[in-house]
Amino acid sequence: MRTRNLLTLAGAVVALALPAAAPASAAGTPVLTTGGAGGAPVAAGDVLTASLASGTNATFYSSADGTSGVSCTSSQFTATVTDNPAAPGTATETLTAHTFDSASCTSNVLGVLGVTGITVDNLSYTTTVTSAGEVAVTPSAGSTVQTTVKLRTLLGSVTCVYRAAGLSGAASNTDNSIAFTDQHFTKTSGSSLCFANGYFTATYAPVTDAGASVYVN
Repeated sequence: MRTRNLLTLAGAVVALALPAAAPASAAGTPVLTTGGAGGAPVAAGDVLTASLASGTNATFYSSADGTSGVSCTSSQFTATVTDNPAAPGTATETLTAHTFDSASCTSNVLGVLGVTGITVDNLSYTTTVTSAGEVAVTPSAGSTVQTTVKLRTLLGSVTCVYRAAGLSGAASNTDNSIAFTDQHFTKTSGSSLCFANGYFTATYAPVTDAGASVYVN
């Protein structure tokens, strides 16, 4: 009888101990990993990069449902991870570069002959990624997300400056992407050839850390 009681007690202790181990393991998984969901942690200080998803364009159109504006086939961003807490949570990055290859950009705006350059100003920006895949890009206090577009026109060179309070995007583990859809910018300076509003759409994939695809947990 005493032996059975001891075995029963031991079994109960094991049964209580096993469930406690699972949450501890789950709590150790950070928001950003490589090698798969729940994979190797992305370390603070790691540099993440991504170019446009294969076969896609980055567009800056004059309306959310339009096709008039600027389109580029080559763009890339670079961000440094500053905090990668346990999931569920919010990882933080510093966006240090966001570039567009002007040679890959075209415009179908009447009177515009070509795109001389697209520059993202006021860097760096803070970028956050939640476990739910919500991405936010915000400027430093008192600043804005700003893009300068230089166009070659029939009337000469034209510079258009656009600003936004911030950007919202979505991260997906399906293709390790970050997508921005119809992010609204307002023109702050430029000629009448610069449309009054700009809507930015682009999908960057895969997001990588030293060549390894990044997953969100």
